[in-house]
Amino acid sequence: MHIHILGICGTFMGGVAALAREAGHRVTGCDAGVYPPMSDQLRALGIDLIEGFGADQLSLAPDMFVVGNVVSRARLPDGSPKFPLMEAILDAGKPYTSGPQWLAEHVLLGRHVLAVAGTHGKTTTTSMLAWVLEKGGKAPGFLVGGVPLDFGVSARLGDGPAFVIEADEYDTAFFDKRSKFVHYRPRTAVLNNLEFDHADIFDDLAAIERQFHHLVRTVPGTGRVVVNAAEESLQRVLAQGCWSELARFGAGGEWQARGSHDAFDVLQRGEVVGRVEWELSGLHNQMNALAAIAAAEHVGVAPAEAARALGSFRNVRRRMELRGTVERDGGAITVYDDFAHHPTAIRTTLDGLRQKLDAAGKQSERILAAFEPRSNTMKLGVMAAQLPWSLESADLSFCHTAGLDWDAAAALAPMGARAQVAGAIEPLVRQVVAAARPGDHIVCMSNGGFGGVHDKLLAALRATHAS
Repeated sequence: MHIHILGICGTFMGGVAALAREAGHRVTGCDAGVYPPMSDQLRALGIDLIEGFGADQLSLAPDMFVVGNVVSRARLPDGSPKFPLMEAILDAGKPYTSGPQWLAEHVLLGRHVLAVAGTHGKTTTTSMLAWVLEKGGKAPGFLVGGVPLDFGVSARLGDGPAFVIEADEYDTAFFDKRSKFVHYRPRTAVLNNLEFDHADIFDDLAAIERQFHHLVRTVPGTGRVVVNAAEESLQRVLAQGCWSELARFGAGGEWQARGSHDAFDVLQRGEVVGRVEWELSGLHNQMNALAAIAAAEHVGVAPAEAARALGSFRNVRRRMELRGTVERDGGAITVYDDFAHHPTAIRTTLDGLRQKLDAAGKQSERILAAFEPRSNTMKLGVMAAQLPWSLESADLSFCHTAGLDWDAAAALAPMGARAQVAGAIEPLVRQVVAAARPGDHIVCMSNGGFGGVHDKLLAALRATHAS
């Protein structure tokens, strides 16, 4: 089969392309931003890429056009279509489908799908679960919205029946407004947490809860729903009906953790069944671990074996990823890259680092948070009032305000001198460098490239030290 993917350079659609190519299909694709590293990864797989969405691509005559949710019926100011290829497909009556639907019909069909859903932690938990199954001899397939360091790729078919997938609640395509995860029909579903997000497509939390219940409805009676017992929103989801085995983790659940966040016993119904000792920090990662262990048990990986496997888990790129250190008299300044883009994710990331520093006796070392409100929800300003709360564990915070229609300085005003704003990357770098001192930990948080701020910070810090 020849498929042509519209919006191929997105993380999810790029993963679909890699899986299709591995399965032996001919794959071509197009996008508005065909650039490294995704373009290099795809071309290395033998996938031809085209810049833009020109209608002339109709002449490729694929068996199926696979449409990413970046594509719409939008018009440019002059009235011309933003996506001429999509208009040509519709006019010509050519076959098209969404990425999630193509994946469901051509990759997931007949597999034991383990789907990981939640507002936060999907990528990390999906990667944990794939690694646990790999170490448990299950040779799983997977599709992750990031690059797990243990695998070095975001997607593979796998040799075993299990397939682990990051299950996103964002809508499927302009012609299918159901959440992506409704297509996956998992036998094991993880519901990690649930908060309001994606304000561009959901009116309120109840609307997202309804989509999560659509997911629950697809799990068979012999399946398992692994759910965070402490999340009231998820309890409301389950109250709408659940027809599968429940495995609850966290406070009030049968799966719990006892100990510090980096070394803890795993308890199942009060009995110690494994122990995790790792380099990760934070309560959120401890909860992610419990979810992964409970899900892995459903496909035959014993909790003790799963816990041992997590001891060697190396996390995911852009999840508190160390980007570099600059030695200064009296200590080092450390720069991290993190994907956090929702107030709760920002808070849990910074809280985890603070707890790690405190446990190591480094209470005097400061945390400097550099962040940009870049997600669609954050750009709308819906959660601006939560930012001071999310940044409580940071000693100083620096906000990149480019592209915002709301007043970030006003939102951060309750933080006083602990917060600064900058309308461009260069002045933000200058602000951070001027404030940095030996022993500081600079955490750069964004779900985008953040203008290469990490390398610019490291270069500026080194130049300042050299002078």
